[in-house]
Amino acid sequence: MSPLRPMSETEYDAWIAQAIAAYAKDKVASGQWSEAEALKRSEEEHQELLPLGLQTLENHLFTVQDESGTSVGMLWFAVKKKFDKPIAFVFDIDIWPEFQRHGHGVRAFKALEEQALHRGLTGIALHVFGTNTAARALYEKLGYKPTNISLFKAVGADA
Repeated sequence: MSPLRPMSETEYDAWIAQAIAAYAKDKVASGQWSEAEALKRSEEEHQELLPLGLQTLENHLFTVQDESGTSVGMLWFAVKKKFDKPIAFVFDIDIWPEFQRHGHGVRAFKALEEQALHRGLTGIALHVFGTNTAARALYEKLGYKPTNISLFKAVGADA
């Protein structure tokens, strides 16, 4: 059984609410947004990226499931262009906390590679917040290489 199956409308409705909150929290933690604006900006970005929800063209949302079919997380990618070739850009992967560290993320990414090949895509790209060391280690283990690195150092009163 594939670890990826198309997300249902019910699953989407539950996921989108928590995704908006989680993304806002990550943007605040990374210093990119203030807490006061974060939730509104996250809602706006998600609405812009997924204006038709599950029906948004070139966007693919999956439920990640274990070997028994139990939902253990989700994965969202969109078909984009990089180096003038079509690729899968991972907007979100989330393995629910109680299922982390059991290989589900690795299995989901291996299945994503199959999805990309099946769709004629030439690669997979993603963004990871610098504070997410566990995800960065996973991506490195899976063979992902940095293409850009943004660094920041606070000075003065913010240091």
